Amino acid sequence: MLFNSYAFIFAFLPITFFVYFYFNRKHYTVAAKYWLLLTSLFFYGWWNINYLPLILSSIVFNFGLSNAFKPSNSKEKNKLLLITGLLFNIGILGVFKYTDFFIQNMNSVFDTSIPFLHFALPLGISFFSLQQITYIVDRYEGLAQEKEFINYAIYVTFFPQLIAGPIVHHSEIMPQLKKISAKVLNKKNITIGLFLFSIGLFKKAVIADTCAIWVNAGFQNAETLSFLEAWITSLSYSLQLYFDFSGYTDMALGIGYMFNIKLPINFNSPYKARNIIDFWQRWHITLSRFITTYLYTPMIRSLNKITFPKAMVATLLAMLIAGLWHGAAWTFILFGFIHGIGLITNHIMRKKKLKKLPHLLACTLTFMYVNMSFTVFRSTSLKQSAYIFKSMLGFNGLTLHPAFSKLQFLHLDWVTFNSDWLFKAGASKTTIIILVILLVTCFIGKNSTEMIKSVPKLSTAIVASILFVVGLFYLSRVSEFLYFNF
Repeated sequence: MLFNSYAFIFAFLPITFFVYFYFNRKHYTVAAKYWLLLTSLFFYGWWNINYLPLILSSIVFNFGLSNAFKPSNSKEKNKLLLITGLLFNIGILGVFKYTDFFIQNMNSVFDTSIPFLHFALPLGISFFSLQQITYIVDRYEGLAQEKEFINYAIYVTFFPQLIAGPIVHHSEIMPQLKKISAKVLNKKNITIGLFLFSIGLFKKAVIADTCAIWVNAGFQNAETLSFLEAWITSLSYSLQLYFDFSGYTDMALGIGYMFNIKLPINFNSPYKARNIIDFWQRWHITLSRFITTYLYTPMIRSLNKITFPKAMVATLLAMLIAGLWHGAAWTFILFGFIHGIGLITNHIMRKKKLKKLPHLLACTLTFMYVNMSFTVFRSTSLKQSAYIFKSMLGFNGLTLHPAFSKLQFLHLDWVTFNSDWLFKAGASKTTIIILVILLVTCFIGKNSTEMIKSVPKLSTAIVASILFVVGLFYLSRVSEFLYFNF
């Protein structure tokens, strides 16, 4: 069941919402929590009911293990419990997500023919595995404690963030479940929630899925793209990924507000970033937090002596792991490497106290670097990304086809082009105009977090209504969110 579907918007969400608050209004608070858990599991099982035993067993195991941590235990016993928990969660992720990738590389390196296992990737496994790892580690450190199974289960399965995040920390969900104020209808939160949901729906259904048409056509014809087509393809994907993922996050945060549960912000105008350090403080913020807290910091703590070169090596390793977390392919590892090098370069520049670039130039260079990395991220192989970069650099010709100068605003006869994928994708001069408008919006426009500061207002209500209605009209081309694949 997708957020951007009629079934979710007009059936699942309203039924879940009204029954949940009905139970709370009647003071059946325990029943309300179990209702929220059951509907979250129903939401998850809607995709494939065979996934349910895995997530349920994962929740039961991790909750039981976490309660085995006790101050009276020896340090060795608690450490063994921690290692067991990490091996369990990383092991499940590794088996389902990386087994065939490992076999493929084994076959390539050692010239073997080990058959692939073709495990189906359980939906959301990357996200709920990370959340449970954070809880296990924090229990070991004495920073978390939850005795009620229902609270822990909702923390893991709360349906708005279950499939694609944001990656929620236990301290952000469990305390809210216990607040009395969270069990009462809050008109302001409902208003904010509907506003955010409408923005997210518009981002996904109208913007991201429109960009997807050009992206898919471009990557399918990567070998033959012209200079212009390659740039349209690359920029379209950077926009698609941002509006798709931030759209999902807006919808998730919006639903959370409706249930009086405030989920963490995951995006803060990332394309306004001045450098790669700034970018990762704005893009997929909850993943950045996980990388810093549970990957980078432990690496640094393990060092006998912290030096700048060692810290940079830890930075690169953390980003390589972050890249691999996105998927079992060398393109994702290269994506992590590119961002690791970018972070190291920024840290070196700060260490040497080099003069800062003008704001616009810094933002432009950062975006172009990120755009390059996203081209690798989207490619199905390193060869495919190389084809696109070759075209972007003009090796397939810098001169635009003469027919391009005859573009009409709403129509173009692309028959004379050697590659006519843009015409088949429904693109014309309008494509260029749309991309420019979207890029300008990303660079100077307010993000959803900034917009909700003015809610409730009549103007925002009107805007939300328009976005929602327009979004509904585009639901006929329902598509999954991109991060469902990671």
